[in-house]
Amino acid sequence: MTKPYTGGCACGAIRYETSHEPIFQNHCQCMDCQKRSGTGHGSYLTFPNRAEMKITGEAANWRVAGDSGNDKFHAFCPACGTPVYLTFAAMPEIIAVHAASLDDPGRFAPQVVTYASRGHTWDRMDPALPAFETMPTG
Repeated sequence: MTKPYTGGCACGAIRYETSHEPIFQNHCQCMDCQKRSGTGHGSYLTFPNRAEMKITGEAANWRVAGDSGNDKFHAFCPACGTPVYLTFAAMPEIIAVHAASLDDPGRFAPQVVTYASRGHTWDRMDPALPAFETMPTG
């Protein structure tokens, strides 16, 4: 059996766990990720089955329209403010967690850079990673 992915917010009020493997891991340089992270990008692991992600604690949500026009829901801890996970109106079955929210952030293995067209010269990504102008499709 695969070691579960576990994590949560800084204060411990929100926790998550899944035994699934991520289906996508990326650094995102879109403006939403930059502003929310306070730096040049956000880093995420996307899992295939939101219903099987065990989440404890109550998150606050911030709804924002992505570049696609579809709504994203950013879940964060109302006590400490830590961003923990994202869900998507257009793909309700998936969930993405912030790489830094993992109990073992070393398990994050980025596959691509998304929205590289919005990246800053001071936020250099690994040049070996494929970089996409926007979000790849298909």
